[in-house]
Amino acid sequence: MKSLLLGAVFTSLVFLSGCGSDSGKLVKDGLEIVVIPKGTTHEFWKSIHAGAIKAKQELEAEGQSIKIIWKGPLKEDDRDEQIKVVENFITRGVDGMVLAPLDNKALVRPVETASNAKIPVVIIDSGLESNKYASFVSTDNYVGGKMGGDYLGKLIGGKGNVLMLRYAVGSASTTNREQGFLDAIKENYPDIKILSSDQYAGATRELAYTASQNLLSRYNTEVNGIFCPNESVTVSMTKALRDLGKGNGKVKVVGFDTSVQSLRDLEAGDVQGLVVQNPVRMGYLGVKTLVSQLGGAVVEKRIDTGVAMVTKDNMSESEMQELLNPPIEKYLGAGN
Repeated sequence: MKSLLLGAVFTSLVFLSGCGSDSGKLVKDGLEIVVIPKGTTHEFWKSIHAGAIKAKQELEAEGQSIKIIWKGPLKEDDRDEQIKVVENFITRGVDGMVLAPLDNKALVRPVETASNAKIPVVIIDSGLESNKYASFVSTDNYVGGKMGGDYLGKLIGGKGNVLMLRYAVGSASTTNREQGFLDAIKENYPDIKILSSDQYAGATRELAYTASQNLLSRYNTEVNGIFCPNESVTVSMTKALRDLGKGNGKVKVVGFDTSVQSLRDLEAGDVQGLVVQNPVRMGYLGVKTLVSQLGGAVVEKRIDTGVAMVTKDNMSESEMQELLNPPIEKYLGAGN
C-alpha cells in the first residue's frame, strides 16, 4: 500500500511548515477569491470545487469571512473563455485567484497581469510557463505517468505493443503524464514497442471516442496495452475496445483519474489500473495556500498533492475509497 500512495504525508508536512504560524491569521473581512477550473463538466473539477468549499468552511469556522466564486469555461478547449474569465476578475479586483491553466502558454500573460495588479494567483492541477504565481499545488504528473507506464509494462509481461492516446495540445498536466509514461517504457521495458504516441483525443468524450476508434482500426490486432492520460480518454478508449470485442482485459488499459464510468470499467475488468489524484485536496490546499499567502505567510512554491495506483484488487481498501468517492455532495449539495 505504501508504494502505491505517494506524496500525501509529505504534502501535509510541507504545507504546515510552509504556512507557519500565520496560516490561521485573519486577512480581512469579506475576502473574495475566485477559483477557475479548466472546465466545469468533468467530475474531476467538481471534486476540486468541493475541496475549495471545504477550505472555505474551515476558514469561516476560524473566523475568516470568505467568498468563493467558481467560474470557468464549459469545455476544456476554450482557451479564449478562460482568459476572459481571468481578465474579468482582474478588472473586478478580487483578492486572489486559484487557477488551473487550460494552456501553459496562453495563460501566462493574464496571470502576470494579475500579479502586476497585486492579485496573487495559486496555480493548481497544470503548470504554467511563468514563475509569477504564489504557489503551484498539483499532482506530480510526470511521476503519475511513470507509475502508469511501469504498471502497464508489468501487466503485459514486459513485452508486446502499446498505444498512448494523448489528450490535448497545451495541457501541461497531461503532457507531463504522457512523457512520464513514455520514459518509463523506454527506460524499463526494452522489449515493448510503442505503436503510436502522437495522436490527440480532444477535450470531450465524443472526440476521444472517435480518436480511439481511428487508432484501434489501425492497430487493434497488434496492440497489447494502452495508456490514457485523463478521465475522458480512459472512458472513451475503453468503450471503443468493448465495441470491438476487446474488453475484459483482452487489451490491458491503464488510465488516469476517475469517474462513475471509469470505476465501473475497473470493477468489470475492462480497465486494469487507474492512476488517481486527490482533486479534493488540490482544491482545498489551493484555497488554504492562497489565504495563507494573503495573510503574510511564506508558502511553498510547489506543493505535491500525491498520486496512487488503483486496481480492482485494492479499490475497496479504505485509503482508496477516500480517493474514489470524494465527498462532492457534502460540500456542493447545498448549491455552493
